[in-house]
Amino acid sequence: MNVIEAISVRRSTRAFLSKSVERDKITTVLEAAVRTPSWANTQPWEVFVATGDTLDRIKKQYQQKHAESAKAAPETPRPTEWPDAAKNRIQQMHKDMKIDCGDAVEQFAALNQSMFNAPAVIYICMDKSLSQWSLYDIGAYSQNILLAAVEQGLAAIQAINLVQYPDVLRRELKIPDNLKITIGIAIGYPDKENKINNFVSRRTSLEETVRFLD
Repeated sequence: MNVIEAISVRRSTRAFLSKSVERDKITTVLEAAVRTPSWANTQPWEVFVATGDTLDRIKKQYQQKHAESAKAAPETPRPTEWPDAAKNRIQQMHKDMKIDCGDAVEQFAALNQSMFNAPAVIYICMDKSLSQWSLYDIGAYSQNILLAAVEQGLAAIQAINLVQYPDVLRRELKIPDNLKITIGIAIGYPDKENKINNFVSRRTSLEETVRFLD
């Protein structure tokens, strides 16, 4: 599989099988991602991988917080405003999901609360002293994880809900105070029988977003 093929077939998987992910596959994915370019080769990513009993404890505590209507407090703030073009894309995505996934859309909230039933989650942090520019590097690193996962026959999704209760993550993963939790990536084998994974988001044309100037 070449890079363009991996980009084309990658999907945000929202329902995983309970099957464990082989440690060597996760290691291969992370070894590939470490080649990500970064400002002056700073390589700002600090990574914690949760599986097994550790991830089970995190999931249970997340579900308890959901049940108690605890306020989400991700350390990388959620966007509060979107330009009109972005709002239109979000609205179109919601319409498309209902068409592509049918009744399976009703699972969405529950799957968010259970971390999509993923058997592993990769949590990416960076030092709090770094500027927001390092978030660009973290984003590039995350994308390389997603693409390397495809090459390994795995599926993945990066989502803010995976990091919305940082107190739980810091306690269970022993994340030091000097690190900021930026994003989580659920990774595993997709549940191909679940219609929620039928969804493929549409993309805008180049004419809408790209300007060539000769």
